[in-house]
Amino acid sequence: MTIYHISAECFPAAKVGGLADVVGALPKYLNRAGQDAKVVIPGYDTKFNLTSDFVKEFEGEVRLGPFHFHYSVERESANSLGFELYLIRIPQLFDRSGIYGYEDDTERFTTFQIAFLDWLTKTGARPDVVHCHDHHTGLVPFMMQHCFDFQHFNRIPTVLTIHNAQYQGWFGFDKMHYLPDFNAVNGGYLEWNGLINPLASAIKCVWKVTTVSPSYLDEMSQKANGLENLLRYERVKSVGILNGIDAEFWNPKTDNLIKNNYDIKTSEAGKLKNKQELCAEFNLDENLPLFSFIGRLVYEKGAELFPEVIRRALSGDTGKCSILILGSGDPETEERLRAIGHFYRNNYNYYIGYNEELAHRVYAASDFLLMPSRVEPCGLNQMYALRYGTVPVVRRTGGLKDTVIDMGDGGPGICHQQTSSDDIVASMQRAIGLFEDSAKLKAIRKQGMAIDHSWDSVAGQYTELYQSVATLIS
Repeated sequence: MTIYHISAECFPAAKVGGLADVVGALPKYLNRAGQDAKVVIPGYDTKFNLTSDFVKEFEGEVRLGPFHFHYSVERESANSLGFELYLIRIPQLFDRSGIYGYEDDTERFTTFQIAFLDWLTKTGARPDVVHCHDHHTGLVPFMMQHCFDFQHFNRIPTVLTIHNAQYQGWFGFDKMHYLPDFNAVNGGYLEWNGLINPLASAIKCVWKVTTVSPSYLDEMSQKANGLENLLRYERVKSVGILNGIDAEFWNPKTDNLIKNNYDIKTSEAGKLKNKQELCAEFNLDENLPLFSFIGRLVYEKGAELFPEVIRRALSGDTGKCSILILGSGDPETEERLRAIGHFYRNNYNYYIGYNEELAHRVYAASDFLLMPSRVEPCGLNQMYALRYGTVPVVRRTGGLKDTVIDMGDGGPGICHQQTSSDDIVASMQRAIGLFEDSAKLKAIRKQGMAIDHSWDSVAGQYTELYQSVATLIS
């Protein structure tokens, strides 16, 4: 089967979060399982896109209401990612290094989606499945079914994966004329709560909806930023499939981004060497348990609690430890994390921003990874941590609930119920107790490293899903 994945992100070409990791791994494993999976993303001016070799395959023009845009489609010629990667380059809209956060994001991603379907139309391509990821591609299923220019695609099955239902791409009906012509009677497929809602539209129009963990599918029916009723109504065509990780890229034995490689047999010595080097770099005590956080410093992740947690943890509430924060996000939280730095010079440090190499080194060096998320549809960091022998300390929600079992229940993690400073500090106290029991910590590390969270089995579940929608075509 030929599957086109259309997304705003794909590692390593464009990454903000876990969406990129999923889209950069799943197609590779689908191809290894015998499918023909391709990825299409916008042509941002990222380092990968500017330095890799691409060959131009098509050029065209699209209309966005009164505006006209030239676009080109380029394919990564080396096929270095394990799948065909296509960039849709649209000057004026995507010749920027950033992915999101621009005032014209509605125009950018709507044009991208129209160009995608125009390209398929003009070249005569007929995918077996079009797989859309999040709201940035949520208008594609509507256009394939209802826009006159693209209705020849209305018998091609579509799948939507919701990576995070909090972001839906809303915009007003004053911009409805951006879309190619369609029968006005079908306008209801675009609307939710008085706005054009690309994510809601996709949920209505696609043949199958997937979410990135079974628990998140259940949680969305109760909390999905206004889409709860729609998701309950469409539950019959929805399924939760837990994300995997790229076990080749995230492998402490072969990872070329860490200095001291190790495997499950040599994990104690390997992690200690990495910890010693990281602690020396960030002025932390290597003899203390090292807690880390890697991710966006936003409310969803519970990040605004970290200044209080750090103060309590390093002022005697938990016992002695070190803490390292790697991330960026809310400016106020960033500033507060900087401000407390001079109070705990030997036990706390931070890196504001994101650095892929540093992230790998932090996983390899840390004893514990903090993930007190309020919302975590799947989460990949906890799976990376387990792979690297780092014990995840998580709140029971979404994919964290599905992937981390508390050590009290025989698992290799530490779990708490609420996103609160009390719960986080209490879990850190348990972690410090575990650190002091070296034999138990060693056993739990090895238990976590032995878990298989690779994409191999997940790709099989998606293959079954694609085959099931293909059988619906009469």
